[in-house]
Amino acid sequence: MRRMDRTPAPRRAAALALTALALLAAACGKAGSPPVKGPQPDELPVYKIATGFRLPDSPTWRKAERRGHLVVGAKEDQPYLGEKDPASGRYSGFDIEIARMMSASLGFDPKTISFRTIASANRETALQNGQIDYYVGTYTINDLRKKQVGFAGPYYIAGQSLLVRTDEKGLAGPQDLAGKKICSAAGSTPLQRIQRDYPRATAVAYDTYSICVDNLLSLQVDAVTTDDTILMGFAAKAPDELKIAGKPFSREPYGIGVPRGDNALRFALDDAIEAHEKNGDWKKAYDVTLGLSGVPAPKPPPVDRYPAS
Repeated sequence: MRRMDRTPAPRRAAALALTALALLAAACGKAGSPPVKGPQPDELPVYKIATGFRLPDSPTWRKAERRGHLVVGAKEDQPYLGEKDPASGRYSGFDIEIARMMSASLGFDPKTISFRTIASANRETALQNGQIDYYVGTYTINDLRKKQVGFAGPYYIAGQSLLVRTDEKGLAGPQDLAGKKICSAAGSTPLQRIQRDYPRATAVAYDTYSICVDNLLSLQVDAVTTDDTILMGFAAKAPDELKIAGKPFSREPYGIGVPRGDNALRFALDDAIEAHEKNGDWKKAYDVTLGLSGVPAPKPPPVDRYPAS
């Protein structure tokens, strides 16, 4: 766990927040709590597995073929996007469904995927070292990252927003960040934007957004910032304690991270994204995952087939 700044909240305020913390812990599926809120396995779409699929020009695909299954990096603490049930070990969410679609299109049964939780700060390293075959986890495509990894997609467009307590009156958007403690994940694009564009705010960094949310509820930070998709899930699970403030103030195209230079895999995933959008799988997956937050499915963005590197 990393942090850049932390000032303890008054003891009385922290005590008042304990009830809210308990509510969120139950909502997020901590050990001994009710199951993770979300779709049951029998509610999820079934993806047709490509038969006879071959991708010999992809070293990543060939390695997975020898192994017999794909290893996919993901998040485990993002409601409706990438979430792991601590009791069953099952991953669920929109990003998880995207990963399953891709597996089917590459000729692997989605049920055989081995998911690995990878923190934001470690995504590039995991792809470069071959620890995972591809990564699906609110992974913003940008030029800096393209120098380290490849990206298929985008498959979704998000925007950076702010999550605050429901009784918050003085923080309605990025214009109000001066003097505030703003928490985000170490190594994430949202954290970098706060540090770069809003230097009068105090940046607080942890490995996961769930820790940021815990600190928001216990009054140790003033807001959590990341993509609106992630914040929508946290707000939907604790609507009496949390809300999103203002409108998104960035554009975050989500892509599937692949090893840099494996253009065969990247282009195959681009094909798969377009195919699943066209046949309705994309919307079905959204409706039973991220759609549970109450936000209707948007129109998928066009895939960016940038030149081979």
